[in-house]
Amino acid sequence: MGKRRAAAEIRRDAEFAAFTAGAAGRLLHAATLLAGDPEGADRLLTATLAHVYANWFRMRAEDPYERARSELVRRFAYRPWWQRPRGGTLDRLGRQERLIVVMRFFEGIAEEQTAAQLGLPDERVRTLCAHATATLRSRNGDRQPPAARSVPEPRPTAVAP
Repeated sequence: MGKRRAAAEIRRDAEFAAFTAGAAGRLLHAATLLAGDPEGADRLLTATLAHVYANWFRMRAEDPYERARSELVRRFAYRPWWQRPRGGTLDRLGRQERLIVVMRFFEGIAEEQTAAQLGLPDERVRTLCAHATATLRSRNGDRQPPAARSVPEPRPTAVAP
């Protein structure tokens, strides 16, 4: 291997290590929300980071976090049906609803960007987001504590002389 290539590899390794040190926690949290379980999230994030590492030289002016997030979303969106998420807070949501909730509310991506990344019309993203939000709110409503019971006031007792 030539000196230039070796220097480029060392630089890539250092840049990628700095990127993962700063972004891996947030990406892991997003992967956990999407996958529903820690093991599935680890597999999803590992595959994503491997792809980003392999394409590091091609990303030149791109934001590596944006590229990693896009790859994470793509890998989740196109996974086989038998690898669907089970468990987690978002378990009652469908695949697209889960993606939209994570992208819109956790990642803070605008509606138009979410629609473009998922290849959906803006109106469809808006509808799915509203449906997912209603589903999550109804589930949280079930977890609220029951209303406090009314306790009868004590009766005054007669004092014997």
